Amino acid sequence: MSQYPSNSHYPIVPPTTNFRAMEENGPQIMARGKGIYQWDKAGKQYLEGMAGLWCTSLGYGNEEIAETAAEAMRTMGFAHMFSGRSHEAGIRLAEKLTEMLPMEDSRIFFGVSGSDANDTQIKLMRYYFNAIGKPEKKKIISRHLAYHGVTLASGSLTGIPVNHALFDLPLPGFLHTECPFYYRDSMDGESETDYADRVLVYLEKMIQTEGPDTIAAFIAEPIMGAGGVILPPEGYFPKLRALLDKYDIFLIDDEVICGFGRTGNAFGCETFGFRPDTMSMAKALTSAYMPLSAVAIPESMYQAMVDPCAEQGAFGHGFTYSGHPVSAAVALKVLEIYERENVFAHAAKMGAYLQQKLQHFSDHPLVGNVRGTGLIAGVHLMKDKETRTPFKPGIAGPTVIAACFENGLVLRNLGDVIAICPPLVITEPEIDELVDKLGKSLDSAQEKTGLKG
Repeated sequence: MSQYPSNSHYPIVPPTTNFRAMEENGPQIMARGKGIYQWDKAGKQYLEGMAGLWCTSLGYGNEEIAETAAEAMRTMGFAHMFSGRSHEAGIRLAEKLTEMLPMEDSRIFFGVSGSDANDTQIKLMRYYFNAIGKPEKKKIISRHLAYHGVTLASGSLTGIPVNHALFDLPLPGFLHTECPFYYRDSMDGESETDYADRVLVYLEKMIQTEGPDTIAAFIAEPIMGAGGVILPPEGYFPKLRALLDKYDIFLIDDEVICGFGRTGNAFGCETFGFRPDTMSMAKALTSAYMPLSAVAIPESMYQAMVDPCAEQGAFGHGFTYSGHPVSAAVALKVLEIYERENVFAHAAKMGAYLQQKLQHFSDHPLVGNVRGTGLIAGVHLMKDKETRTPFKPGIAGPTVIAACFENGLVLRNLGDVIAICPPLVITEPEIDELVDKLGKSLDSAQEKTGLKG
């Protein structure tokens, strides 16, 4: 697979990569992209079925976005937001976001990535509860298999073992409760609503044990992406919202993957019917053409921090690239394209088509479960679908993904879940191509390795 000279020293410490495998095989070098396709250095074409890393919502090579970025660079290549300074693109973007969000009277803090957005959420919770005289209210509850970033703090929110191993994570003050994984963990004959109730009973016991007065917030992705494309069971989020209200605990909505049309609505919280207190956004905010993240907090939270901030002389948090003017200009253009071209409605229509086509694989010998909503889906490989017995780790998922690459399809294995997350601009014929290549890859993996479901 490698197109990097085998006798050359690869100079990068690669993120989220098996170093030994990289040393043995080298990197796959992608050279260019257009629409939903990419080409590697050797000229081979791939259908990019993961939108990069859940992020290139408008596909590759969008000239309108490129021209916007170029003009923004010529006009104001950099401007910061420290010490009372600002710029028009950042202000306009914040105003546009507050109009879009399912929150009233929100304020926006800009960062660079989903990780720093959730890191900011943690710091804001601490600052806010100190400001209102509740310094003991600091703990944050996340879920096993959640993904919220990789900084020391956001990595502590993440609930995936590999993101904790050897990093001495999670840090104190971060708790993890049951992952609402209905397909994997439900009992025979248990309905989704009954399963949701059972999971939330565990959560309430944790809250009571830890003490509600010590817990600041609960953080959740509407769909748990990196954990395995895990959809919430029926009724989960409205009941979760009611439980958190009962104990005066904030709900942080991590929309980094689901935000801006992925589930067929503007935001995942709208798809699953719950009200967030704060929100984290990134990825599709700029269609990944420039790094940018945004955190939305309610006006009441902001106002509570004003006087303490004045007493300290400044709000001691922010990044050099917070609200970078080029990133902000690109985000404004991306949001304009979403609205002008009805991208969210298109994503909803194409999502329904994709989910319907993928159900064909429910009968495949390697597949135990197919799940998803909108333009995000997971095909869960299973050794025995009747007993939900998994394959040995590191066999089925990597084998299928290798076959996908051979067939010109870029997907991602999350363990033995094959994740599918194409650009929102994908068309029906392109979905047919994706599904056809995935089918060939499943068949090829089964034939070459003797894998049996």
